[in-house]
Amino acid sequence: MLNQEHQLTRKVAREFAEKFVEPIARKMDRENYFPRDVVREAGKLGMLTPTVPPTYGGGGMDLRSAIVILEEVGKTSGGFSLLMEACGTLFSHALLTFGSEQQREDVLSKVASGEAIGAFALSEPCCGSDAAAIETKAEKIGGEWQINGVKTWITSGMYADYFLVFARTGAREERHKAISAFLVERSNCIETTPIEVMGMRGTGTAEVKLNQCPALDVVGKINGGWEVLIETLNVGRVAISGVALGIATGAFEEAWSWARQRELFGQRLVDFQNTQFELAEMYTAVETIKTLAYYAAYLFDVGRREEFITMAHVTKLQAARLTVDVTRRAVQMLGGYGYSKESKSEMFYRDAKLLEIGEGTNEVMKYVLYKLISRKN
Repeated sequence: MLNQEHQLTRKVAREFAEKFVEPIARKMDRENYFPRDVVREAGKLGMLTPTVPPTYGGGGMDLRSAIVILEEVGKTSGGFSLLMEACGTLFSHALLTFGSEQQREDVLSKVASGEAIGAFALSEPCCGSDAAAIETKAEKIGGEWQINGVKTWITSGMYADYFLVFARTGAREERHKAISAFLVERSNCIETTPIEVMGMRGTGTAEVKLNQCPALDVVGKINGGWEVLIETLNVGRVAISGVALGIATGAFEEAWSWARQRELFGQRLVDFQNTQFELAEMYTAVETIKTLAYYAAYLFDVGRREEFITMAHVTKLQAARLTVDVTRRAVQMLGGYGYSKESKSEMFYRDAKLLEIGEGTNEVMKYVLYKLISRKN
């Protein structure tokens, strides 16, 4: 499913990760440091928004290429890989697919270059999994849309220059039929508060309050926000599986290296059958994530939409569960070292848990999959 162009992309992504991401990976995790300068470097290479056309400053690549990039970066830093996915897929895919030409030229091009940061603002204190119940309101006052509400768990929320805000444009009882997507520029009407998280640190996760914020424009149609949301999340769920693949691979590689050099009871750790079995389990999990992620991305790239939607949810569910398991096994294999802040696996283990929650919990994936399966049978 990968051709020579994908392999070239992998080489460039690996070099980028080694040169720019590796030096700041620990700083991100320990200090909750947001590496805006490295985001700009990713933008210069077209890797921040790989699926955005070069016309708007993106890489002009397919979704498989995006997975390649997120995987390679994720081997070094789950946090930076997530930053790229949230900005380069969630925010940017929505604007590319549903935005106007002016929105693409004025805003998407700035985000693609890394000059500006875009954030996807959906979740609220009241509503995470039940997105149709959001309470943030948008009202038209004097010919201008004004937005009031609170968003939470927003990746890059502390530092975003632009927010894609989902707000209610009708009665709450209308649920998904009365939701619209708005493009909002950071100004004094926006108040952000940092949220301390256990993993994926350095991503600027924040609560975002909007107080009579004027919207730059509607993205898509009024009361058509649900279409924007679902389309974007379907793609995002595959993209974040690329983040998962990187994290799982990074943890496996550290465990593999440790097992081959660590000695106890007069022999290498890798010579014990239990260690061999554990490494085999981890490798199998990594290869499963890889196969699912690239196959789902392939289905999107060739336009097999119905199959893609199903596989997007299968991939997200399994990639999240397997990555948590791989990182857990890696920490266990490394023993006391794995429990220390010196090991990468300790960081990866904390990073991995978000995958079972963000962009759709495991339970939501099962719920949606059951509905999709029911339609076919």
